[in-house]
Amino acid sequence: MERFTSGSEFEGRIGYSRSVLCDGWIFVSGTTGYDYATMTLPEGIEAQCRNALDNVARALEAAGSGMDRVVRVTYMLPDRGEFPACWPLLRAAWGAAPPAATMIECGLMEPAMRIEIEVTARAL
Repeated sequence: MERFTSGSEFEGRIGYSRSVLCDGWIFVSGTTGYDYATMTLPEGIEAQCRNALDNVARALEAAGSGMDRVVRVTYMLPDRGEFPACWPLLRAAWGAAPPAATMIECGLMEPAMRIEIEVTARAL
């Protein structure tokens, strides 16, 4: 089993890995729209969705996989009414290999967070 970090301060403070590679599967933790290099969170659902997808892609790449290998995704939003604004970004991210998906309306760790994305993927 291998564990990977994004360098986010949340991982160390809370006690989790950004992703874990185990038996040919990659499990990516719930990932928000933070820019982990600057620890800033942009305003708006679209900017946060874009950052979250980029963060997921980097986590998969670090574990030796990619977005086209994702088989399951869970989207968590505090306001389900904002989800349609993400759809074009999600279609572009998954391309010809859209995963099984679930969207949950729930509270997130900080009020400014608009989306969190968790995925499961196959390793290469």
